[in-house]
Amino acid sequence: MSKEDLYNKDAKQKITEMAKDIDFAMMATNLKQIPLSVIPMSTKKVDGEGNIWFLSGKDSDHNKDIEKDANAQLIYSEPSSMQFLSVYGRATITTDKGIIKELYGKGDDNWFEGVDDPNISAISFKPSEAAYWDTKSNKLVSLFKMGVGAVTGEKQDIGKSGKLKV
Repeated sequence: MSKEDLYNKDAKQKITEMAKDIDFAMMATNLKQIPLSVIPMSTKKVDGEGNIWFLSGKDSDHNKDIEKDANAQLIYSEPSSMQFLSVYGRATITTDKGIIKELYGKGDDNWFEGVDDPNISAISFKPSEAAYWDTKSNKLVSLFKMGVGAVTGEKQDIGKSGKLKV
């Protein structure tokens, strides 16, 4: 696996690409407390600034955690395509109806009573640094390349990994 660190615009682009491709992230809040508070979240949007958006219940534990300490971590994992992304940053909660309407989809009816649900909020997550592992091929191809490398002793190009500084 080759190493490629990315900065600023390129880092934002990589985070955007991977967050959209993978969709679901595990969001960790209350980072000073062990065990961490972790919950699955569906990525609703990645805006032009690289901020990642989610919908959330106002009364949720993670919203309460964010109100106390905005630091959070997102872990994206897509084993079938061998893509992994860990993003550290700060989360902000908003109840702006315009933003909520923009983010809301029919599938969100499973958690909320529509865009006017009094318990709905949006979370904006602003990345500051991240790490990624991206093979750009499926699991079978990656495993095959690893096997070829093990048999031949030749290093195979199985993808890229690196740090992302926004």
